[in-house]
Amino acid sequence: MKKLLIPLCAVTLLVSCNKSANSTADTSVDKKFDHYKDGFVSALWEVYPGWASSVGYHKLDSVLVIPDSKDEKKQLDFVAAQLDSLKQYDIDDLSDKNKTDFYMIKNQMDAIIFSTKKMKSSQWNPSEYNVCGSFAEILNGSYDTLEIRLKAFNTKMNGIPAYYEAAKKNIKNPTLEHTELAIAQNLGGSSVFEGELNAALDKSKLTAAEKKEILDKAKVSVKAIADYVDWLKKLPNKTPRSFRLGTELYAEKFDLDIQSGYNVDQIYKIAVDHKKDLHDKMFVLADKLWNKYKGSAPKPADRLDLIKQVIDKISLQHTTPEKFQSEIEKQIPELTAYVKAKDLLYIDPSKPLVVRKEPAYMAGVAGASISAPGPYDKNANTYYNVGSMSGWTAENSESYLREYNDYILQILNIHEAIPGHYTQLVYSNQSPSIIKSILGNGAMVEGWAVYAEKMMLESGYKNSDEMWLMYYKWNLRTTCNTILDISVHTKNMSKADALDLLTKEAFQQQAEADGKWRRVTLSQVQLCSYFTGYTEIYNLREDLKKQQGKDFNLKKFHEKFLSFGSAPVKYIKELMLSKE
Repeated sequence: MKKLLIPLCAVTLLVSCNKSANSTADTSVDKKFDHYKDGFVSALWEVYPGWASSVGYHKLDSVLVIPDSKDEKKQLDFVAAQLDSLKQYDIDDLSDKNKTDFYMIKNQMDAIIFSTKKMKSSQWNPSEYNVCGSFAEILNGSYDTLEIRLKAFNTKMNGIPAYYEAAKKNIKNPTLEHTELAIAQNLGGSSVFEGELNAALDKSKLTAAEKKEILDKAKVSVKAIADYVDWLKKLPNKTPRSFRLGTELYAEKFDLDIQSGYNVDQIYKIAVDHKKDLHDKMFVLADKLWNKYKGSAPKPADRLDLIKQVIDKISLQHTTPEKFQSEIEKQIPELTAYVKAKDLLYIDPSKPLVVRKEPAYMAGVAGASISAPGPYDKNANTYYNVGSMSGWTAENSESYLREYNDYILQILNIHEAIPGHYTQLVYSNQSPSIIKSILGNGAMVEGWAVYAEKMMLESGYKNSDEMWLMYYKWNLRTTCNTILDISVHTKNMSKADALDLLTKEAFQQQAEADGKWRRVTLSQVQLCSYFTGYTEIYNLREDLKKQQGKDFNLKKFHEKFLSFGSAPVKYIKELMLSKE
């Protein structure tokens, strides 16, 4: 989630809306807590200026934090002070909305302690050290004049050599996978200090002397990045750490990151059962479609083989590498019109969505993503980042396009854009509590996007047996993400078994499966966020439908659910059932 721009003094006005007139909680305690939150946000940005910039608070754009022992102590001192402050409040005295903010702040502090003292990924994940993205955001921003942004860029570059020297001191026995990622992303991202910076300087009104100073520092910056890459390439690493997190660390990270009503073992079982249910539904549809796509060919005895053969035929309907991005761009207004016609929820037409080629510093993990502005810069562009197939072999491109065929590409756009991530994050920025935006829960964000896929098809979007079959295939991806992630990091699943799961049971193309294996070696827990959040949101909706009967209104449910920002679903559930 990128960008934002509301002066911090406005936060008081935002959070004051948190209080319901009908609350039975002590209003003086809530006012005190609202005041505490103002101070918390101010202190948070002082410790994490890069995070501040990413959510649109740009007063600290010129600051580059050096990741050394002093910075670690500063983080832990900040956490200790916040946890001490939270002890002043009796949770029962707060309004329901402030209870949620209390839990989210405490969870974030616990997560920082866990990351610093237990995970220690700063030692084994060299890809955590990469300045390119934050500098690219300064160049790409529209929150201030180009000249002011370039001056911040200039000052921030002062710290780059020290930043990478600190990174070298921190790294011990890194994983091979994260080392390769760090090399690729830093090399690709360094173009920010060359072609992209030169283009910005050409457009600027800076003096020749100012431009020369910036270009000289840029050369130093590129050298520091190149030196870091060379250092990683030559680093003796006879005992690299495994990329697998292990059962204990994984369970704790799951609880802190997902903040679900389910634990790891529970969601794993739900996902395995859901996979079987999807296979049953897919067999019915594939069996029905067999003659249409396979003619009089004999049906295989194996159900999964039958499903795969039908899916493989349908998957031949796809666009070309050259038209992939333009096809996405074309579908966005169609989805917007459909949501409006079906009255599924309000979509603000004033919040721009821009489809763009995925920037080099982001490459290597996911093929499509959203970069959204935060609550300080609500009107800035949301970017739909589309991975490029430039340089791919014809075989790999064809495999990728079969995966993102004409049906699934539409579901992808529902997930990433309308009414998925783009729509939800616009709503999140309107939340009266800034805490629920800046401490947004990934499982709620991803869960909403997955929920939106099924909701759209339930409403009748492009209704056909083919679309439903491909939706179930896509939903299998979400389901198997959870099975894969837990199995790889806690059950020692091999690469061969992982690829079998993805290609044979989730019917993924080889290129997609290879990419997912790469992703599971580079991340932990995040792949569980999709299915966990989706399961909780869908169950909440169905429970409310039963309770409200004829009074249930889908649009009202969507808009109320989204009004609580990006809070964990378990807290949104409490808020939606609350009398406040």
